[in-house]
Amino acid sequence: MADKEAEKKQAASRAVDEVRDGMLVGLGTGSTAEYVVREIAARIARGLRITATSTSRATEALARSLAIPLVAFEAVARVDLTIDGADEVDSGLRAIKGGGGAMLREKIVAAASDRMVVAVDSSKLVPILGRFPLPVEVLPFAASFAARRLEELGPGPRRRTTSDGSPFLTDQKAYIFDLPLGAIPDPEGLARTLERLPGLIGHGLFLDEIDTVVVGEGEGVRVLRRG
Repeated sequence: MADKEAEKKQAASRAVDEVRDGMLVGLGTGSTAEYVVREIAARIARGLRITATSTSRATEALARSLAIPLVAFEAVARVDLTIDGADEVDSGLRAIKGGGGAMLREKIVAAASDRMVVAVDSSKLVPILGRFPLPVEVLPFAASFAARRLEELGPGPRRRTTSDGSPFLTDQKAYIFDLPLGAIPDPEGLARTLERLPGLIGHGLFLDEIDTVVVGEGEGVRVLRRG
């Protein structure tokens, strides 16, 4: 059985090889992105000179604790390179993200980036998206309405909660609904449908943002590039 944590760490290390001195680097959110942040901090300690911006408050706190030079994204017009993780990726480099609850900020930072690299373990490669429930971010004001409309896409949308049962809140103080849709044969069409739903402010389908995927496989890595 593959050691997922070892594969995540290997993929993160290879992804950080894409970083060059002088870059502004977007730091993703989630368990694999944490390995990325720690690897960048280690390379800064060895002389790498970069500035970073974060996709979530959690990542910002980790980066600050590791003495990574940060700039608030509010002051950023473009990013050289963003490195993030994903919950699943298909052969077309389309992905579902949002397990960590930061997909809206991740998508904004990705849109500002010249390149986006995703690091994953081998279990995250799928033939068709949808094994992982699709997260969508919803304004609390629209929660009941959105839940009813999301039921039309498939049964069982679940509002994400914390360990004590209270609603999970994103950094935007919005709710997340996780949609157990199963196989998604037309992710582009689904994205268009979701984007027309009032009150829904983000979804976890990343369809053309990713340029490179680094996959940890056993004791090595495989690199997939768009085109």
